[in-house]
Amino acid sequence: MAKSILHTIETGMASFSKGQKRIAQYILEHYDKAAFMTASKLGALVEVSESTVVRFASELGYEGYPGMQRALQEMIRSRLTSTQRLQAADNRFSGQDMLGAVVQSDIEKLRDMAAQADRQEFDRVVGRIIGARHVYILGTRSSAYVAGYLHFYLHLLFEKVTLVQSNAAGEIFEQLFRIGPEDVVIAISFPRYSQVTVNTVKFARDRGAAIIAVTDNDLSPVYQLSDAALLAPCEMISFVDSMVAPLSLVNALLVALAHRLGADVSATFSQLEDIWNEYGVFGKMDDE
Repeated sequence: MAKSILHTIETGMASFSKGQKRIAQYILEHYDKAAFMTASKLGALVEVSESTVVRFASELGYEGYPGMQRALQEMIRSRLTSTQRLQAADNRFSGQDMLGAVVQSDIEKLRDMAAQADRQEFDRVVGRIIGARHVYILGTRSSAYVAGYLHFYLHLLFEKVTLVQSNAAGEIFEQLFRIGPEDVVIAISFPRYSQVTVNTVKFARDRGAAIIAVTDNDLSPVYQLSDAALLAPCEMISFVDSMVAPLSLVNALLVALAHRLGADVSATFSQLEDIWNEYGVFGKMDDE
């Protein structure tokens, strides 16, 4: 329903009450702002009661106002400019305890991910990574930091892992020059979706590689190109991309891989501990 909410509003306009028409008109003209407003604030702006706003959401087929709000957010999340995101944050968090509101938002996203995650798909992804000849990890813009985090730990588990650097498009293709059907690309992509990531995934698919998408929903471009996908909500808070849920998902993936590899991982880290101790990588705590 997220794809067609504006169309649903336009086609239903004739059947709406006078108050509902005011709500509908405001959403059609200012959906980027309405998506992040409470029902109370939206009602105050168009001079109707909060209950009228809630009934309007039900009229559109949603269980409540939060459902309609999520549909609007999903529709616009990849389109908002940084300026619009700042304005949306002002609408959403104005007058609140900023620290508490942002942390609570992140907690809700973690709960949503845990409740909605496809466990069978998660297990299949673990198997695909273990069975790959070579694993390439791709992420650009803010997703690059999630990709780097995954690479840091994944290269301790497997010999052939490459973090695809995205300084220039031409360089990306050079790094993937030898990619083939036995390889896996883990493509990390969250709004605003990078066209560089999409083009790179298309190239890897053309070479026969399997694509594992780590993204926010099934409307994501890399999801549409993937062979398997792990989903984590990435709500836009002001100009900041909240990567709490994606990072938690990556943590779960790393722990699952280590568990599946079992004794091999224990042997690897035993050797690493010997090296770290021999060369004083972490130093020593002074005796108390």
